[in-house]
Amino acid sequence: MPSLPVRGVDVGPETRCGHYRTDRDIVSFRFDCCDAYYPCFRCHAAVEDHEAIPWPRNRFDEPSVRCGACDSAFTVPTYLACAYRCPNCDAPFNPGCAAHADRYFETANGEDDTGDADG
Repeated sequence: MPSLPVRGVDVGPETRCGHYRTDRDIVSFRFDCCDAYYPCFRCHAAVEDHEAIPWPRNRFDEPSVRCGACDSAFTVPTYLACAYRCPNCDAPFNPGCAAHADRYFETANGEDDTGDADG
């Protein structure tokens, strides 16, 4: 098991949650504000009492994305380059997570909750 917890609503063994339950919903994301993994931004909102802070660009060299199938953790650049498949076990990830990327990590256009638009 990972050293950091996976928190959320009805989190299953492959990190599916009460909000997203398809066979591809097996990724969890580490938030900078509480240094824990969550299957989705809705889980963070449901179990925490503070605003979510996405993973900052200056920490992209640290593991912040986890595969629920094999429990491997990897960096944001690795996740972005993996074509929605785990780079370790090849399990498929939900490509729909891209629609919420700015909620999980600091994006190139500065859409994040960190207040640092320059990266």
